[in-house]
Amino acid sequence: MVSPSHGYRTPAWGFTAGGAVGVLGGLVGLGGAEFRLPLLIGLFAFAALAAVIINKAMSLIVVTAAIPARLLGVPFSEISVEWAVVLNLLAGSLAGAWIGASWATRARTATLYRVLAALLVIIAIVFAASHWQIIPPVTLTGTTLVVFGVLAGFGIGVVAAIMGVAGGELLIPTITILYAVDVKVAGSLSLLVSLPTMIVAFFRYSRSQAFVVLREQKWFVLAMAGGSIVGTIIGGVLVGYVPSSVITPIIVALLLLSAWKVLGHAKQDRV
Repeated sequence: MVSPSHGYRTPAWGFTAGGAVGVLGGLVGLGGAEFRLPLLIGLFAFAALAAVIINKAMSLIVVTAAIPARLLGVPFSEISVEWAVVLNLLAGSLAGAWIGASWATRARTATLYRVLAALLVIIAIVFAASHWQIIPPVTLTGTTLVVFGVLAGFGIGVVAAIMGVAGGELLIPTITILYAVDVKVAGSLSLLVSLPTMIVAFFRYSRSQAFVVLREQKWFVLAMAGGSIVGTIIGGVLVGYVPSSVITPIIVALLLLSAWKVLGHAKQDRV
């Protein structure tokens, strides 16, 4: 078993780890940032805030690369008719991203580890509920729907900023449940919400001293992001050969295991 070490912060290790994460993400239609974060903390020994900032930078790269490819799979005409959904969620997510990133830069390291662990558990629950269709669609209209959309967007923006993820694992089920949108279209809409939301959080993190980690680890970050993109493509190809009944329990188990591992760092001071 590989011990956490700064020595593994190399482009080769980064690309390999990013590729593995990308395959997992590609199998379930996500970017894989939820799995990247525990690796940054556990395997590559980054402190919590530095890991979040790196994860956010890579999520930004992966989502930017995914949007053109996604538009090839889902016609723009199907996406454009749902512009109100994007604006509704953005009304909350942009503010949530700023507040979430602001809190993360001020939080004690141990507190941030605990929050990250809790959020990984929440994402595991939401992921399982979404894929096993435990949560039925709701019927909301008019002002009520707008209010719920803003609140949901705000919460997702906070979570995405704190974890450094794109938020697709929360956005996709939210869009399908609240707005009764087809899951494929929801995947594309989630990217359109994620990108500006991540840019806001990224800008807020750029004001933190911990942001210097991106300059210090730029080749590692680029390599891991590249691996994530390649892995996502491979995962997308393999999805037709691996049944969801096998994928879902594995993903949930990995998220819960990751939460336990991250929680184990709560009492440690990392540099």
